[in-house]
Amino acid sequence: MASKFFHLVKVSSFLIIFHFLSSRSLADVPLNTPLPPETICKSTPHPSYCTSVLPHNNESVYDFGRFSVQRALSESHKLLDLYEKYLQKGSSLTNPAIQALEDCKQLALLNIDFLSSSLETVNKVSDVLPILDADDVQTLLSAILTNHQTCSDGIASLPSSAGSVLGDLSVPLSNNTKLFSTSLALFTKGWVPKDKNGVPKQPKRQFKFGKGRLNLKMSSHARAIYDSAINHRGRRLLQVGDEEVLVKDIVVVSQDGSGNFTTINQAIAIAPNNSVASGGYFMIYITAGVYEEYVSIISQKKYLLFIGDGINQTIITGNNSVGDGSTTFNSATLGKVQNLINKLTT
Repeated sequence: MASKFFHLVKVSSFLIIFHFLSSRSLADVPLNTPLPPETICKSTPHPSYCTSVLPHNNESVYDFGRFSVQRALSESHKLLDLYEKYLQKGSSLTNPAIQALEDCKQLALLNIDFLSSSLETVNKVSDVLPILDADDVQTLLSAILTNHQTCSDGIASLPSSAGSVLGDLSVPLSNNTKLFSTSLALFTKGWVPKDKNGVPKQPKRQFKFGKGRLNLKMSSHARAIYDSAINHRGRRLLQVGDEEVLVKDIVVVSQDGSGNFTTINQAIAIAPNNSVASGGYFMIYITAGVYEEYVSIISQKKYLLFIGDGINQTIITGNNSVGDGSTTFNSATLGKVQNLINKLTT
């Protein structure tokens, strides 16, 4: 009788302990704790979809996060193959369909590059990242969603005469939107620093333009260019302060030939590739004038800072529009890819 009573106490104690553990908030559980996908996916925008694509075994948020980014990269390659398959049909497609697919192809290539970079980071670390490193990856994963939505909007806007393109792409485009959202949510959950309330921290490089001024920190060489090209024009950008923006180099664009280049794209072309945040920004100062060009920034050109002579002074314009048959993506005068700041001073 005594042994049965002891057995009952042991079982009851186990149940009490189990209930205590199961009732803990997910926020209180260490991030490297293996959990079922149904639990991890509660922090994503599409829990049901998330649960359907993740492995059906207990893993940490880091394992699931890496899996989702790898899966997103694989699906992006499949989408790229699908776009190229349709483009090979050539004459059987309408011109709007060809333009939309070309946009999607270009955006898919960017997404593959961004996902490859993100995967490299998450594969190295199973812990919260330094805030600037985390912000870099968040920027990439957010850009992937934006690029994908731009492609989806272009396909959705095609007339019914586009035929099978609409039907064949609608499901994979929709599913990839959910997959990219899942990757971003899991990365934010596992790798992004949080405050005491569990809110993701924002990096201090959120630039503040107090009274029209931007705090800049630069080398003596860059400062000499700055003083020669900007200060003598009465621009008031440089200001001593706690939150400084590191500028590693400056080039000047001027239509009259007095600067380093006469077009913006020429200046972008000589900007270093694959810069990192700690290295500082490459500043392109654009003097007053109307620049009739389409500014294209490839994914390798990172951390660019554009400064102009002011609103209605430095004007960048083109003549493509949706009305004349251009897609929304290709009618943009300035293509923002990654970590680009565009500041027209007043």
